[in-house]
Amino acid sequence: MKRLFLVLIALALIMPLSAQAGAGFSAGLNLGSDLLPDPVTHTIESWSKLGFQPDLAIGKFGVGLDLTVRFQLYPSSASAPLKIYSPDWIPTGGKTIFDVYLPKIMYVRYGLRGVDPLYAKLGSINDFSLGNGLVISEYANTWSLPKLRILGLQAGFDGSMIKVPYFGLDLLAGNVAKLDVIGGRVYLRPLGFMGNSILGKLQIGGTAVVDRDPYLYTAPGTAPLIYVAGADVTAPIVTGSVFSLTAYVEGAREMNTAMGAIGGVRGKLISFINYGAQVRYLQGGFVPSYFDANYDFYRASRYNYVNTTPAGAFAPSYQASMGFDLFNKKFVFGALLDGPFALPPSSASANSTLYPHLKGSVSLAEGLISGLFFEGSYEKFFIATFKDLIDPTDAAIAFAVHYKTGATVLTLDYAYRWNPATSVFDVSSSLSASVRF
Repeated sequence: MKRLFLVLIALALIMPLSAQAGAGFSAGLNLGSDLLPDPVTHTIESWSKLGFQPDLAIGKFGVGLDLTVRFQLYPSSASAPLKIYSPDWIPTGGKTIFDVYLPKIMYVRYGLRGVDPLYAKLGSINDFSLGNGLVISEYANTWSLPKLRILGLQAGFDGSMIKVPYFGLDLLAGNVAKLDVIGGRVYLRPLGFMGNSILGKLQIGGTAVVDRDPYLYTAPGTAPLIYVAGADVTAPIVTGSVFSLTAYVEGAREMNTAMGAIGGVRGKLISFINYGAQVRYLQGGFVPSYFDANYDFYRASRYNYVNTTPAGAFAPSYQASMGFDLFNKKFVFGALLDGPFALPPSSASANSTLYPHLKGSVSLAEGLISGLFFEGSYEKFFIATFKDLIDPTDAAIAFAVHYKTGATVLTLDYAYRWNPATSVFDVSSSLSASVRF
């Protein structure tokens, strides 16, 4: 309570600075605590933090920095009254100076994906997909927060910018300092001269993604690269604001020669309902959406599986998704279920495609409930019985709750993930108070 009281006093003292903010510029002060491993003993301890986060926006260009110092006052393990969290500033454990200092950049961006024909962003990646998601679906590099921020890259170009609407590309680098997960999609619109018609918007795309170090967070440099390559045909049939429909087919091949193919539809119903359905035909040893939201956390075990599992027989499966966004997207919910048409195996298997897989997310934006907003997600693999739905083993759970009073926002950030490499849960949490001025 004493620490929280001091935090609130500090915030009250800086709030008058808000009147000095210029157009296009804002900044934040963040105070709180994180649970982090001690640099020497590696035991989990509480570290206080004080961060300054300036943000500058000029037109389509924007840049934000994260200058955070984490520390302990009068720590029992040190003679000095102040102990700085050294991994934030000193490269250790195989990290380079780029690993340590590039993440001080929260983001640098130009344009917005899906809005501008030219866009680029250096920063955290939250939900990057290519094509129809068979190779990479909602990939994120934020799994290590608050312990470590990873600077990634998203970029894209559409030929319509230069009046040549026949091609485009999207690029990804999960970690600019390591250049481990890199890939992209190139697409053609062979009938682009037909404008906004169905045939004019028809896309033929090719996707390729590689991971140059699947053991990056376990035993760096001990595994060869892994790759997944695919191709798709995507046709936006109806593009209205009330109802939309996109049909597609996509196929992919992984490094163990296993292949998979999908065909389906997705779109919107009555403006606020999102839907999707697809039929899958997957070969044994093939992992659909290999690069997904929790890829960095499961990358070693996923690599071990495909590296030791040869291509097997094809089997049909399904994927269905449904969600909605209400109150001008202030409340958003989504759920996805996929799995085989057959029953789960009677004996345990390391092949996740033999089991149903569930993923859900919910978010409440600021403004709908006075002072309160939040976001959360739940993902569960290897669902053999109904009881498995609520068993946290083989699950990834994360949420962030924010409470705003005046210019101050109090945030509790929590993540609870099953680590298959160690068969234990990986837990991270952060409590902070921030103010924008």
